[in-house]
Amino acid sequence: QVRLVESGGGLVQAGGSLRLSCAASGSIFSINRMGWYRQAPGKQRELVAAITSGGSTNYADSVKGRFTISRDNAKNTVYLQMNSLKPEDTAVYYCNSVPPRGSDWGQGTQVTVSS
Repeated sequence: QVRLVESGGGLVQAGGSLRLSCAASGSIFSINRMGWYRQAPGKQRELVAAITSGGSTNYADSVKGRFTISRDNAKNTVYLQMNSLKPEDTAVYYCNSVPPRGSDWGQGTQVTVSS
C-alpha cells in the first residue's frame, strides 16, 4: 500500500496563491498518471489536474490557466501551484493516481479562500 501525505493548504484571500505538496512512499511513481483532486462541502470529489510520468498535463476547465501541476520523481513528490485563487476553490485537496486507488487516499489538505 502506498502512503500519500498532502501539505501546504491554508487560509488565503481571493487572488492569492498557495503551493500544495504530495509526498509519496512506495512505488507510486511507477504509475503513469498522478493527479490532484478536491472535494468541497456537499460536493463530489473531482479531478482538477493530472500529470503523466513524461510531464504531460491536463486541467479541469475551472482551474485552467490558474493552477500548475508538476512532479519531482527523484523526491517522489507532486506539486500543485495555485494562483489567482477564488472562493469557489475552497475544498480539501488530495493527491492520488489517475484513476484513483481507493486504498491510497490520504488525509488531504484544507484550502480556504476568503472573499
